[in-house]
Amino acid sequence: MTMTTAEAQAFCTDLTKKSGSNFYYSFLFLPKARRNAMYTVYAFCKAVDSAVDEPPAGSNPKEELRRWRSELELVYSGRPTWPLMISLAHHVKQLSIPKAYFDELIKGVEMDLSRTRYRTFEELSLYCYRVASIVGLICLHIFGPTSPHAQDYAVDLGMAFQLTNILRDLSADADQGRIYLPQEDLEKFGYSETDLLKHIEGPALHDLIRFEATRARNYYTKAQEALSCLPKKDRRALTVAEIMRAVYSRILDRIEQADHTVFGPRVRLSTSNRLALASGVWLRSKLS
Repeated sequence: MTMTTAEAQAFCTDLTKKSGSNFYYSFLFLPKARRNAMYTVYAFCKAVDSAVDEPPAGSNPKEELRRWRSELELVYSGRPTWPLMISLAHHVKQLSIPKAYFDELIKGVEMDLSRTRYRTFEELSLYCYRVASIVGLICLHIFGPTSPHAQDYAVDLGMAFQLTNILRDLSADADQGRIYLPQEDLEKFGYSETDLLKHIEGPALHDLIRFEATRARNYYTKAQEALSCLPKKDRRALTVAEIMRAVYSRILDRIEQADHTVFGPRVRLSTSNRLALASGVWLRSKLS
């Protein structure tokens, strides 16, 4: 029996709630219909990413992505059969989200199957755009700003988020043989891939981290500048994105602290900290 849209939505909502994502707490500030759409989009992003990063035993990631692409075709031109995609079909129709965005996201995830190094920041930028900025562009359809300049905000904020993630996950990625920091940057600071893979800390690494953190900060700043140019109605529509920005900026603050151990525990914010940041951003938005 085909699953109903309501049942499919409940499936996506449950997946997102169990994820423990930093993003989850920002979703709580959305109206129900938009919150449901956000739960579904997040569940899609997480599931596609997990097909490559956390593949089930015996699975073939390339084949899994092929299956996701097939289901995505059905979302836009047929009748999808997977619970997640049944829910996604409902939301993309209601919100007019272009299929090209999801295609580009899958291409980004697929890059992890063929690349473990990036020679230049320009090469890395394409990856960041596909796996993060594209998600921001999808979210614009959910949040509802109308100014075309909101796209600049979404792209820059996505870049900032992904660069923050790369720094936070440096150790875990190295354990999988992946190095996202551009090779040209490692060479600039005299820090070798071998040192990174062996988790060797030192002045060169910390100088490199400060350099990359500054690059991420610049994207947060560009996003803020783009936001300030938008009409008040659009700025309020992006309150949830601003909550995400507050959370990820705080994570970057922790990474930049002098006593931060790159190869120590993954930087996390407590639930109370995330809720406090979210509440503060939401309140400022209402009072502005």
